[in-house]
Amino acid sequence: MSNPFLPREDSDVADLVRANPLCWLVSGTADERFATPLPLLPETEGHGAVTSLLGHFGRSNPHVAALQASPHATILSMGANGYITPRLVSKRGWGPTWNYAVTRFEVEVRFVPEENDAALTQLAAALEQSADEPWSPVQMGARYDQLSRHIIAFRATILSQHPRFKLGQDEDDTSFAEIVEGLGDRTLAELMARTRK
Repeated sequence: MSNPFLPREDSDVADLVRANPLCWLVSGTADERFATPLPLLPETEGHGAVTSLLGHFGRSNPHVAALQASPHATILSMGANGYITPRLVSKRGWGPTWNYAVTRFEVEVRFVPEENDAALTQLAAALEQSADEPWSPVQMGARYDQLSRHIIAFRATILSQHPRFKLGQDEDDTSFAEIVEGLGDRTLAELMARTRK
């Protein structure tokens, strides 16, 4: 039986990360676990599938040394999500649920300090893209050189990905329409509608 909660297109996972760039990068063992929240940029191939994630750490973060010693990690990305109350649905006996779009990536982390400038410039461009006058790191002047020495860029190559887009695909048409119409979180409602089509 096919999984109804898979994204419709390969590019849906990249879109999720672009819209919600702050991810958790987790590695280590039960005895020594590291978890760092970082904004990441998806790098994609021709069909839009994510092949790697680009980011940077502060060099002083102990997670850097841990990843240099053992580069396997898990990256967790969470998109739009929210509680769906039975008050939105006319069907008797309908129970509450939580809708969400998430992805877990298993990755191999490689540090690329030679890409520090590119990683910072690309991240700023992605986060500032909707601004009328986008900010860029060059506007920091000499202070940029001073601060950029304290970071190290990395590329997390995707070994496997495990997306789950639980967005009401299993609801009947009437219940689904009622939820989308009544849901206060329009970002989640729009994602549900796009995924259903």
